[in-house]
Amino acid sequence: MLIGGILQDAGMEVTLARSAGPCEEKILLLSLYSTQHLLDQKIKDSVRQHREKGGVCYAGGPVSSAPEMVLGELGVDAVVVGEGENAVVPLVKRGISPDIPGIAYRDGDRVVVQPPVPPVTLARPLPLIPDDIGAQSIRGASAYIESHRGCLGGCTFCQVPRFFGREIRSREIGEVLREVRAFRDKGARRISISGGTGSLYCYRDGNLNPGAFIELLSGMAGIMGRENVSAPDIRVDCITDEILEAVGKYTIGWVFFGIESGSDRILSQMAKGVSVSQAKDAVEACRSHGLKVAGSFIVGYPTETADDYAASRDFIAEQGLDDVFVSIAEPIPGTPLARLVLRTAREENPLFQRDTGEFKKLGLSIAEARCFDLMMEADMYKPRLHVVTDQVFDLYLKEAKKQGNEIRAATDLLFRYSGSNLQQDCE
Repeated sequence: MLIGGILQDAGMEVTLARSAGPCEEKILLLSLYSTQHLLDQKIKDSVRQHREKGGVCYAGGPVSSAPEMVLGELGVDAVVVGEGENAVVPLVKRGISPDIPGIAYRDGDRVVVQPPVPPVTLARPLPLIPDDIGAQSIRGASAYIESHRGCLGGCTFCQVPRFFGREIRSREIGEVLREVRAFRDKGARRISISGGTGSLYCYRDGNLNPGAFIELLSGMAGIMGRENVSAPDIRVDCITDEILEAVGKYTIGWVFFGIESGSDRILSQMAKGVSVSQAKDAVEACRSHGLKVAGSFIVGYPTETADDYAASRDFIAEQGLDDVFVSIAEPIPGTPLARLVLRTAREENPLFQRDTGEFKKLGLSIAEARCFDLMMEADMYKPRLHVVTDQVFDLYLKEAKKQGNEIRAATDLLFRYSGSNLQQDCE
C-alpha cells in the first residue's frame, strides 16, 4: 500500500493484489516479508509466467537483506535493497540502471549490489488503500499504521535493527493521523500501531517521550474510537505508568511483550537487552493498570538446553499470561542468528534433533516438541479456562510441525547460499 501510494503520486497507474497471481500490468512488484516467500511455488510460477510474457518483475521488503538469494530463487529482474521509497520510482520509470542506488541485479554471471540509499524521510503521500481493507484482519487489525522506524534493541533473531537501523525516526503526528482517517474512510475496522515498539514514538536523546505517544493514542482513539485502536508491541523496558495508563484509556487494553525466553542465559545470547526479572516486573505493571498481557516465546534456539526450556515453562506457569504466541527460532538472512545456525552442526541443532522424550511417538524434532508443549502449557495457565480438547491438541500439533518444516526448509536455503556475501555482518 505504501509503495503503491508513492508510485501513484509519481503519476503511475497502480493496482494492488493480496497474493501472487496473473498480472496484466507491465511491471510486477512483489513485497516479500518472509523467507518462506522464496520457497513459495505459486510466487515462483507467477514471476516466471510474467517474465515469459515480456513483463518485468522487481522484489523488495525485508528479504532484500539477501538479494543474491532473492535473485537466485525467484528469478526476478531486480531487488530493491533496504528501504525502497527512494529507489522504486526511478527503477519503475527507467528500468535497471547502475546509477540507481539501493538495487541489486544480475549482470551476466555476477550479481551487482548497488550501495543502499541513506535512511529515508518518513514524509510521504497517503498509501494506496484498497476498497476492501475492512475485510483484512492481521492479529485483529485491518491495518498497521507506521509511527516510526528503527529499534534500540539488537535482538539476534530480528531484522528490524538491521533493516531500519537502531536510530529512531518518527513521523509527524499530523501525518500519522491523516493516514488513520484515510483508512477509516475506506472502511478499516481496527487500526494498530506498527513500529516494533510503539512507545518509542518520538524517542530522542536516550529518553522515552510518553507525552508524544499518549497524544498519538488519544488522536487515534478520537478518530476510530478506543475500541478500534491497539498499540500492542512494546519492549518490557520501554514502559512507564503514564504509557500504560494511556494504553488502558485509549486502546483495547492489550500489551504484547516479546518475552522470548524464561532463561536469562538465552536472553543474553539473543542480545535481548533485558532480564527475566524485568519481564516479570513489566507483566505486573500491566496488571496493576488493568491491562491484558500477551507474550511471544521462541523455542529451539540453537543453544537452548532442556533447563533453558524448562525456565520458559516455569515463567508461563507463574505469570499466567492472557495470551501466548510460540515460534521456533528462524534464521532470517542477515541476522546474527543466521550466522549462528551456519556455525552449528546440524546434529546439534534442536530443529534437526529428534525428540526422545514425552512426545517421542509423534515424530517431532526437539524444537517442534517444545513448540507444541509450550502452546499447550500456556493454555493451562491462562486466566480464563482453556480446555485442551482433541481438536486443540491436533491444531497445536499441526502448527508445530508446520513451523518445523518451514524453518528447516529456510535453513536449508540459508546453507545453499552461505557461500555468497549474504551472511556479512549487517550490524
